[in-house]
Amino acid sequence: MTSQKKISNTLIISLLQFVLLTSCEAQTDNPPHVEGDSAITISKVGDIPTPNGFERFLYDSLHVAHYLQNLSFKEDNTVYLYNGELKYNQRVQYAVLDIDVGTKDLQQCADATMRLRAEHLFKTKQFDKIAFHFTSGDLAKWTAYADGYRAKITGNSVNWIKTHQRDTSHANFRKYMDLVFSYCGTQSMSKEVEKVAIANIQPGDVFHVTGNPYGHAVTVMAVAKDSLGAPIFLLSQSYMPAQSIHILVNPNDKNLSPWYRLEEGNSLTTPEWVFPPNSLKRWKD
Repeated sequence: MTSQKKISNTLIISLLQFVLLTSCEAQTDNPPHVEGDSAITISKVGDIPTPNGFERFLYDSLHVAHYLQNLSFKEDNTVYLYNGELKYNQRVQYAVLDIDVGTKDLQQCADATMRLRAEHLFKTKQFDKIAFHFTSGDLAKWTAYADGYRAKITGNSVNWIKTHQRDTSHANFRKYMDLVFSYCGTQSMSKEVEKVAIANIQPGDVFHVTGNPYGHAVTVMAVAKDSLGAPIFLLSQSYMPAQSIHILVNPNDKNLSPWYRLEEGNSLTTPEWVFPPNSLKRWKD
């Protein structure tokens, strides 16, 4: 089986550069420094205390919320870069997820949101849903990659050619994700998501924005609501350079932190990014 789609020579040559330009980048040289909790004793996302007056909801085991709330934290509440170095700003994280960052500068902001989505689908065996568009527009499917097909770029064409034996292991899935990280970003992610209202926010949603030239994306990890249905939520991110995925503190409300609240039509301020109104998106199934 071979799939071929025409793309321009210029796009082929500049594809990786464009992905980098549409990845997350600091909006300021001096992002706000917010004191994180350096003595986290909870072990997973679901252990983060819910504020008084708010309640979380139970979800089916196949729902992404179930997967996210059971993600474990590292005992070391330090954010490391892909090369083992410390992130310069250690005051934005409430806790660090026990998920590898890899050894290359690939798993940045949008990549982390794709990683969490794909890991959930892999764990729940929803393999046909694991697919992401390259910035060029070509679709990279995990099922094809698992069957041994690899993307080959020659001239002005992207071809999927069978070069490997079938391998459905998680180790091979992790290689597939590195391919996704290499050729996808906040721009290509626009094809995968659609806007939703804050009132309808759910775990697994993302705050996502493309930029000129930079964009950013974070994942909604949990949602709780009060008796009137007003939501609060937890957020996770990676950043540039590629780094540990971490739960964000709330820089504007230390009493509510790490939870966030947001009124429809308002911007969302996180420690290292400000999302404009209407940035909440949901993955298309």
